[in-house]
Amino acid sequence: MLLKIAKSTALLVLAAYSLNAADFSAGAEKDRIEMIKYFEAKFADPEKNKDRFFPYSTEEELKNDYAKGLKHNDFNIGTYAFSKDAKAQYEAIKEMPPYEDAIDAGEELYNKKFANGNSFATCFPDPAVANIYPYYDEKKKDVVTLTSAVNDCLRDNGEKEFNTQKGDMANIQAYLVNATTEAGKKFDIKIQSEAAKKAYENGKEYYYTQRGYLKLSCATCHVQGAGQRVRNEKLSPLTGQITQFPVHRLKWEELGTLERRLSGCIVDQGQVSPKDESTQMKELVYFLAYMSNGMSIDGPDIRK
Repeated sequence: MLLKIAKSTALLVLAAYSLNAADFSAGAEKDRIEMIKYFEAKFADPEKNKDRFFPYSTEEELKNDYAKGLKHNDFNIGTYAFSKDAKAQYEAIKEMPPYEDAIDAGEELYNKKFANGNSFATCFPDPAVANIYPYYDEKKKDVVTLTSAVNDCLRDNGEKEFNTQKGDMANIQAYLVNATTEAGKKFDIKIQSEAAKKAYENGKEYYYTQRGYLKLSCATCHVQGAGQRVRNEKLSPLTGQITQFPVHRLKWEELGTLERRLSGCIVDQGQVSPKDESTQMKELVYFLAYMSNGMSIDGPDIRK
């Protein structure tokens, strides 16, 4: 009898723990589902949705260059999901992608021994791990991004850290992300504590807060403005926005990290960008990654 009571009590404790753990991500999950519904409605038929979502686009443009009926997972290629012309150019470039050498260079870095005999393979035994970054580290009381994890590995082994925006950092990430893509993994970002929930909320607040002399927020362009044209380019949607990094950007003529792109975008808004390994930047990445939960990793990739 006592054994039955003990087992029942243990099951109740585990059930309560599971419920509480799920509660930490309840608000974030609501945000994610609402955003999926918003973008699916927005791109169901851009021509018919002109007055509601695309007031500055011409009827001819909406009729001829916008795809219709897009669903959640279509957005993991960003603007190329809905812009027919951009997608055609994208697919042509993808036939001979300019980042293949970076993947090879990243593989060499992955296997290269540090002075102490360890390597990146010691820190990342399974290279197909990019889908779980970023995560909230309860011991460090901070978010760990893929970029900070790479530099943590170097620092922990007495090696010099990498530039966070390009070069070796982009190359090692290209190898890890490519392995994750080939393994068919999807973003699986967890929020399992009150502190992790707060980190997500901080990232969300940053994304939606207007800053700088232009009084813009990230959401101005990538939620309300998603799909609209700025000069010759159409703005990408929040959902799926970071599934493809690192990217070979034609403007850069090389591979760059997510932090490089975010920093540039923030500066373009008339703001001062947070440092790449700062808590503020990592919380922003945490928010972005959670909003792409369930979407396939498809990097490295190409962007204009």
